[in-house]
Amino acid sequence: MIVSVPKEIMNNEYRVALVPAGVRDLVESGHRVLVERSAGEGSGISDEEYQRVGAEIKESAQAVFEEAEMIVKVKEPLPEEYDLLNEGQILFAYLHLAPALELTKALLKQKVVGIAYETIQLEDSSLPLLKPMSEIAGKLAIQVGAYCLQKENGGSGVLLGGVPGVSAGNVAIIGGGTAGTNAAKIALGMGACVTVLDINIDRLRYLSDIFEGKLITMASNKSNIEAAVADADLVVGAILIPGAKANKLITMDMLTKMRKGSVIVDVAVDQGGCCEASRPTTHDNPVFTTEGILHYCVTNMPGAVSRTSTFALTNATLPYIIKLADMGYQKAIQTDNALRKGLNVFKGKVVSAPVAESLQLEYTPLEMYNELSVQHMNN
Repeated sequence: MIVSVPKEIMNNEYRVALVPAGVRDLVESGHRVLVERSAGEGSGISDEEYQRVGAEIKESAQAVFEEAEMIVKVKEPLPEEYDLLNEGQILFAYLHLAPALELTKALLKQKVVGIAYETIQLEDSSLPLLKPMSEIAGKLAIQVGAYCLQKENGGSGVLLGGVPGVSAGNVAIIGGGTAGTNAAKIALGMGACVTVLDINIDRLRYLSDIFEGKLITMASNKSNIEAAVADADLVVGAILIPGAKANKLITMDMLTKMRKGSVIVDVAVDQGGCCEASRPTTHDNPVFTTEGILHYCVTNMPGAVSRTSTFALTNATLPYIIKLADMGYQKAIQTDNALRKGLNVFKGKVVSAPVAESLQLEYTPLEMYNELSVQHMNN
């Protein structure tokens, strides 16, 4: 199979979708790997490193896309890349289609086989390709939140860890999953007072146990969210419904009850955001203010620590890339239930129920396609 790795073009996106070790594994298995020139520079990987393990360096995105049987990216295609996609190509990347009608329509028009990292799901409901970036985004949320709280950055001037004689800052984390847990680790490490809210009481018991009672846990409901947000210097939105839009849990009315200069970091912005005021921002212009509250809503937060993020991501994605290359998407999807859940769009149809519901588009079950049907394979 011809596997292509284009250079990421999103604002300040320095990650790359494949590292040289992955290229080596693919080439030694008999596949061709095409890498756009300078694709790895933002992660400290040179073209020469790719060439030494057998990659072919291409001078343009067009050259990389036109030969590809599988395109491996980090972030979703941008409008200038839509027409480079070809019918039947596998597109393997973070797609986040639920809040992205224009992108979804473009992928349907191009009739690609769109497999989203973020909806690949194991039997225990874990999301193995989202987890490493959620870990990083959760840790970064506290780091950037603390920076935004500094007075010269428009914040309230609160030091999260406080000092003797002055109380520490209050951090409210909505969602106790991977991102929320990692945010809690960093916030507690800084000395902040931390409250985590989640709808899963067993998850709250687990967090209380592993953090030895050092944080406050609260059941996630409107009243508790309202109280926690009103008292917080920093709020981290870390909720996730796989493949679907995030619920708007932080309302505009709640913002009016927060202290001016407080900060919201909406990690859920990729899926539309959990704050009613949230809108996507970039690393160039990451923060906006609504009702006196700073909102940090960068859609590719892990891109800021690109080298760490690239290696963490490719550790997780490489086994699936190899499976798709070795087996082809039909057999890979038939034999791997987690990978089946990753398939969002297929040759002009939406085959993910959460995406179809979020965008009010027609849903086509995978069972409609003999080439992808497990039953068909068994017959």
